[in-house]
Amino acid sequence: MKRMVNNGVGMLFMLLGLTPASYAQKEKIAGAIEKQSDKEKLAGKVDKQAEPAWEMAMKIWDWAEPGYLEKNSSSLLMDYLEKAGFKIEKGVAKIPTAFTATYGSGAPVIAILGEYDALPELAQEALPTRAIRKNATGYGHACGHHLFGVASAVACKTLADEIKAGRIKGTIRYYGCPAEEGGAAKAFMVRAGLFADCDVALHWHPSSRNSAGDQSCLARIAVKFRFLGQAAHAAGSPEKGRSALDALLLTMHAVELLREHTPEGTRLHHTITSGGGAANVVPEFAEGFFYVRHPKSEIVSQLYPRLVKCAEGGAHATETKLEIQHLGGTLEILPNQTLATVTKANLTQLNQLKYSPDELKFAVRIQETFRDKPPPLSEIEKVIDVSGRVGMGSTDVGDVSWVVPTTGFTTACWVPGTPSHSWQAVACGATTIGKQGMLLAAKTLAASAWDLFQNPELIKAAKAEHQKYLQSRKYEPLLLKDQSPPLDYRLPASRNKGE
Repeated sequence: MKRMVNNGVGMLFMLLGLTPASYAQKEKIAGAIEKQSDKEKLAGKVDKQAEPAWEMAMKIWDWAEPGYLEKNSSSLLMDYLEKAGFKIEKGVAKIPTAFTATYGSGAPVIAILGEYDALPELAQEALPTRAIRKNATGYGHACGHHLFGVASAVACKTLADEIKAGRIKGTIRYYGCPAEEGGAAKAFMVRAGLFADCDVALHWHPSSRNSAGDQSCLARIAVKFRFLGQAAHAAGSPEKGRSALDALLLTMHAVELLREHTPEGTRLHHTITSGGGAANVVPEFAEGFFYVRHPKSEIVSQLYPRLVKCAEGGAHATETKLEIQHLGGTLEILPNQTLATVTKANLTQLNQLKYSPDELKFAVRIQETFRDKPPPLSEIEKVIDVSGRVGMGSTDVGDVSWVVPTTGFTTACWVPGTPSHSWQAVACGATTIGKQGMLLAAKTLAASAWDLFQNPELIKAAKAEHQKYLQSRKYEPLLLKDQSPPLDYRLPASRNKGE
């Protein structure tokens, strides 16, 4: 442990620009990270909350509420934090299910992010075989946000108890963030100034492995194209119809052709959310959901108009009307090695994940459903350094990272090799495998925030590094001017919803 801590401190030493003459200051930083006895006590306090925390997580897993419609999930987390003495601000950024919960006063102000939205068409029982849940909403927590929201809340409560006891000074703030899956809620929250007084922000995410480092992600813009045509009998009078579905299919084909002529690293995705109801009726309404992604937000901004041209071409060719619902975009994460060093050290120290015999049986059966050869189950005992990498997903945490120094990590809440956004992830997230990973995340968040509360030099270094990455650039969200949060983006498609 001593060697691992010293390596981490050495990196911070360089980031701070210290010289050997600054040895006392280096020792001060090392002391903050090496106070493992204090953080072991924090971990013990997290463990004492394990059962009520798991009960909350399972309620959110069971509700599986869509983005911007997480009424029960957000209320549960607000109630938990309010009972712990947090001051709650509901409906922030004009989003009914977004909130902040604040405890303490003064600097530093440390933000911890929480999410709780689910994904469509991934309802699943807690079984190692595909088994769609009966009487379910059709949604499932295939990205583990039921664990995300609860672990962050437990960490915040643990830290609030330390502030109350006088062992640390400052402010801890939980951000209840809805609709991460395509809804870009944090971009609207950042635009509303909700992070203006924060010194640093911490987040985590469920995964099939433990990882930490200054990893970035893809920027993205999400959009829905709606086509309005003319219904007619598909056999009796097809000439009188104008197919909205044809317009959407042409758009999708044009997007497929566009792939060849985009910069390296571009990702384009789409799905049909409405395509007609009967084969013998020319569809008068069709809707498609599209993403454009790239590691650089400026490239995404350049590609989006080309995506729109594909839709305009589909509408023109079929003599249908095009309506565009811009769902907003998210920026790439600005990495912060200073903060990443802190979280990686704590995650490594606290990781004690091992599978019980029952968990091993479940894990083996899950891995039997994978197409590719999975990694060994012992991978959960490791922490992978992802510094310098670009993750191929997107998150609205990126917007947060442009206005406040931010870092995140992952813990193994799913069986190694489990892809996110899969039924296997939903199943794992309702087992003790998910519970273990959730508690490890809460402990790592609490320990990392403890280090930051105890040592202002870490925050100072993180802020200096943040300014270096910004290079005088200003935060410019991938949102339309005066755009409102798309609160209906998960509602069933309807031709009456067009803007």
